[in-house]
Amino acid sequence: MTVRIALATSADHPDLHEDDQPLVPALRTAGLDPVIEVWSDPSVDWSSYDAVLLRSVWDYHTRYVEFAEWLGQLDKAGVRVLNDSALVRWNADKSYLLELRERGVAIVPSQVAAGACLREVVAGLAGQEIVIKPTVSASALNTVRGVAGSEQLERAMDDLPDTVYLVQPFQREIVTDGEWSLMFFGGVYSHAVVKRPAAGDYRVQHEYGGTVERVEPSPAVLGAATAALAAGSRTAPAYARVDGIVSAGRFLLMELELIEPYLFFPDHAPAVDALATAVADQLAAAQPRGQAVAAAG
Repeated sequence: MTVRIALATSADHPDLHEDDQPLVPALRTAGLDPVIEVWSDPSVDWSSYDAVLLRSVWDYHTRYVEFAEWLGQLDKAGVRVLNDSALVRWNADKSYLLELRERGVAIVPSQVAAGACLREVVAGLAGQEIVIKPTVSASALNTVRGVAGSEQLERAMDDLPDTVYLVQPFQREIVTDGEWSLMFFGGVYSHAVVKRPAAGDYRVQHEYGGTVERVEPSPAVLGAATAALAAGSRTAPAYARVDGIVSAGRFLLMELELIEPYLFFPDHAPAVDALATAVADQLAAAQPRGQAVAAAG
């Protein structure tokens, strides 16, 4: 019987992001029956699907409570989520970086703070150029950069919503050398790019003028990224993007993207088939719902 799989997207991209659209025929070729669905659409019968593949759900961080409830509905209905819903919940809060540091992963120095503690943490970094970002966020939303203790940064912090933040020293290498993104499918390395911000900016996202170059990582960079992924997930996720910088010859993890990362398919066309194959393999390896219940009984 053909496995029905929903490709979850957002209302802003009801047909998927254009760079993800080749996934539909690739999944069909892999033996699956893919259907594009908007995750927040209340009319969708998610229980009619065998699995849900998270793709361009790029508004989840602005509606996180609703998103988490939706994941709970999928879990209750026995619908498998790729990546795994528990892994997605863990990955949604950037404080996971501190956990990975405890597991031996080299990360960009990070502190987590909220409320009055945020001011205290920033005061302790007086004179340093820092970046403040919400622990649940994406696309540089509510992210500010400035010199700790400066009037300019204080004013910027006045406008930040009351939530939990990650505070990090600004990494100059983002401007001088760029930020690495390494893609993995089923735990297997696929390709990598370096993202660079526009002149005068520090944000590498396309919407801020950032550019991308396809590159091949050194054995050291690839090894560090592979180790970071292994530390974050006991089993290989269907897809992953490992973001970081190289500082003093050492790869430092900035983010482990396991929810809805842009995967730079146009920069490496074989990656589309690699993801489709990884998804098909993981679903084939999973027990059918009825069989899983019988085994538990």
